[in-house]
Amino acid sequence: MRMDDLDPERSRSIYAKGSMDDLRWMGISWQEGPDVGGPYAPYVQSERKAFYYDAWRKLLRGGYLFPCRCSRKDLEAALSAPYESLRSDAKGNRELEVLDDEPVYPGTCRLFEGRSSQASYDTNDEIVEQGGFTWRFRVPDGEVIEFEDRNLGWQRFVAGDDFGDFVVWRRDGNPSYQLACVADDAAMKITEVVRGEDLLKSTARQILLNRALGFNDPEWYHCRLVMDANGRRLAKRHDALSLRAMRLNGATPNEVQEQVIG
Repeated sequence: MRMDDLDPERSRSIYAKGSMDDLRWMGISWQEGPDVGGPYAPYVQSERKAFYYDAWRKLLRGGYLFPCRCSRKDLEAALSAPYESLRSDAKGNRELEVLDDEPVYPGTCRLFEGRSSQASYDTNDEIVEQGGFTWRFRVPDGEVIEFEDRNLGWQRFVAGDDFGDFVVWRRDGNPSYQLACVADDAAMKITEVVRGEDLLKSTARQILLNRALGFNDPEWYHCRLVMDANGRRLAKRHDALSLRAMRLNGATPNEVQEQVIG
């Protein structure tokens, strides 16, 4: 059990405890975690920043990063059209789809930051702690990233097309999901990653990070998402019932499992 709590606005100790209580109610247990310890402690991401600093420094020194001063408003103006993505299947066919994902970065700050300029940036931790701008990973435009998913089969994405330069360190002084997960998976010797199919594109990004950092890729298994009666994935924005809500409404673990499987 690893607690991903790097979002200061959404992370509360009461939520962490509630998540563990709900999982135990479902019959899910763990041998390592924030409540039981283990050989790869700490198991709370907000306590693991030393690992993320090391990864950031290595990426910066390798010329993979550039600072981005674009505000959210700047990006919204540059990406005023609805976000769409061209997805490539295993045979190279392209299919237009609208995705709930990070839009392709237009390259505004990348144009002013060449690889040779990286040496001018101090790799001291204070640079990222102070914030003020984000750090993005410069993707190799046109490079094909392929991997076999143990559930959904062969996957293929094109860097710079399906996804652009992505954030590895946020403006608020915290590492992004992509960097933190890669650093933690390597440090904790994770060999299998199981998650929702909405993160398939994140896998392509994390493969690039693993290559840049010299880490081995785990095996990937992406599950189909559980949908509501309208065919939308369960989410707070759609007032979907949480596991806690179903539990408080009298549902049993078996009933919840049957609804998910069915």
